[in-house]
Amino acid sequence: MSKSKPPLTLRLGTRASNLALTQSRLVARLLERAHRKLGLRVELVEITSTGDKDQTTALKTFGGAGVFVKELERALLDKRIDFAVHSLKDMPVRQPRGLLLAAVPAREDVRDVAVTRSKKKLAQLPAGAVIGTGSPRRRALLALAFPQLAFGEIRGNVETRLRKVREGACAGTILARAGLKRLGLLKGLKHETLSLKVMLPAPGQGALGIECRAADARTRKLLRALHDPKVFACVTAERACLAALGGGCHLPLGAHAKVAGRKLALDTVLATPDGQASVRVRLDGPLARAEFLGRRVAHIIKGSGVLDELRDAAKP
Repeated sequence: MSKSKPPLTLRLGTRASNLALTQSRLVARLLERAHRKLGLRVELVEITSTGDKDQTTALKTFGGAGVFVKELERALLDKRIDFAVHSLKDMPVRQPRGLLLAAVPAREDVRDVAVTRSKKKLAQLPAGAVIGTGSPRRRALLALAFPQLAFGEIRGNVETRLRKVREGACAGTILARAGLKRLGLLKGLKHETLSLKVMLPAPGQGALGIECRAADARTRKLLRALHDPKVFACVTAERACLAALGGGCHLPLGAHAKVAGRKLALDTVLATPDGQASVRVRLDGPLARAEFLGRRVAHIIKGSGVLDELRDAAKP
């Protein structure tokens, strides 16, 4: 009697938040479906980050949204998990030695939405109405478009932030439409989808990043089944621009790339926190040179002087 082969199992590291688990389960299902003939099974391993444990301290105190990624990357390097799923907008532009971005699946809607306690649109809110958001990008671009608004810090997962709005902690908040849609919260929620003319997304927003060890050839090969080259080109341009500007999640940069034939168009905006100074750059280039396009746009932004104003404002 021939011995049966042991089951092929991959350990997927995920944060324990509802959104992270939802995204990880989605990737697990897609991966198992893609490798059904191999009998692949994906096992979820929950890992709680410092940012998840403390939902009151401002993210910048921990080092930004990258805090949600570090514990998962440590688990990868320690070989406690085989791969991890991140919201790509939270991933630092540089990865630890030994890790790589193995796949970027199809992208969800990149836009942001506003949810207000009064159910009004942002333009209808009175002067001084406080929008709760810890994102420098969202604050700067809202200040640019709606100068009557004020801002306050708000932390927590999607459900927590919606609850804080309902309870009156702030007049409203801004959330990624992709997260709301993946959680099934968009239907029945009174919201305003913000135009890309008003609010460009964070680099990588709406996309998922699947990370694994560079030396793990088997896992890398299995993950490639979920990779979307066009989405990867878009997020590469967006993240290359961010990297060239020397920024992370603290930089108030909006960036959105889209594919048109063999061309890639990158639309970006950088603004000061008060919305008093800004620069918007739109440029296109060959699809095959996504990273170069991002660096070119960054070079133009640097020449505008807005980045210098941001640095001067940050000095003590």
